[in-house]
Amino acid sequence: MSRHERVEEAIKKEVSTIIHDELKDPRIGFLTVIRVELTKDLRSAKIFYSVLGKDEERRKTKLALDSALGFIRSLVARRVNLRISTELMFYEDRSSEYSVRIGEVLNQLKEKNE
Repeated sequence: MSRHERVEEAIKKEVSTIIHDELKDPRIGFLTVIRVELTKDLRSAKIFYSVLGKDEERRKTKLALDSALGFIRSLVARRVNLRISTELMFYEDRSSEYSVRIGEVLNQLKEKNE
């Protein structure tokens, strides 16, 4: 595993821990950090997450993450030893929802054909 991949994994682990254990914002729903995409220069990271729930819960979770961004960034900077403080950006990843929906459609088609 390259250094770049190790840093991505460390950021993913820390952000996930911070969100689950240290953020006490009730707007944050059942959230899973899916992956982190870090730029080559390590200056910015896109954090992809998934939220279980309806659109309103997703919107509230996004607002809560955006308001806690500075807090999360400062903790990540302290815990992941880098010379620079990486800029963090949160993006919702709905790919798991999409794959569940495809599975449901395929099951319905299979039942029709039987």
